[in-house]
Amino acid sequence: MGDAVVTLRALTRRFHGSAVPPVLDRIDLTIRKGEFVALLGRSGSGKTTLLRTLAGLDPVTEGEASLPERRAVVFQEPRLMPWKRVWHNVALGLRGEAGTIRERALSALREVELSHRATAWPLTLSGGEAQRTGLARALVREPELLLLDEPFASLDALTRLRMQSLVAELWQAHRPAVLLVTHDVEEALLLADRVLVLAQGHLVEDLSVKLPRPRRRSAEGFDALRVRLLGTLGVDEDGHDATARAA
Repeated sequence: MGDAVVTLRALTRRFHGSAVPPVLDRIDLTIRKGEFVALLGRSGSGKTTLLRTLAGLDPVTEGEASLPERRAVVFQEPRLMPWKRVWHNVALGLRGEAGTIRERALSALREVELSHRATAWPLTLSGGEAQRTGLARALVREPELLLLDEPFASLDALTRLRMQSLVAELWQAHRPAVLLVTHDVEEALLLADRVLVLAQGHLVEDLSVKLPRPRRRSAEGFDALRVRLLGTLGVDEDGHDATARAA
């Protein structure tokens, strides 16, 4: 398709030879320009392996992958360089005149409401501030594809809610294609246009989310979608493992 940013065809990833089932098994996936996709799955389902492939960190050895050149990743840990000030971390790897690079970094920090910490050292940042710095570092590259690998997992509940709202606002302002890897069903429904579920190397769910934005957990239809996704993940409404209970 002409507006496709990511196209995967029969993507397969193995780690221990052909005798062991592949981590990713003939995955077909299209992500379109400006689309926000969330990826759910149990631990060990291959979510991070898929994200690393899209980021270019893991090679494509089986199948086909068409990926954009401009990609950026925000990891669960901010991975900031402690010997560089905040704005230098944001500007890391950018090319051009020094003044222009600095202004681009400061502009990105303003977008994540962190311009007042531009000259701070990373070790003085709170968890939320450090993650916002990582988000600014990704956005300053104007990526066609933004990859988020459980970026809110280590944050407290209130900071997590604020970061979710901020990501939604920045996505609407910049409109990159986004793949968010998360364990949180509600987070996926609050943010994404589509929610995928990965299990045993296969995409077993591709759910369109047509709830109005800004999203609310109290919105009509939200709970039905949540229950459906939990069921696909093998979890009941109380968060218990439904497969274990059935056994």
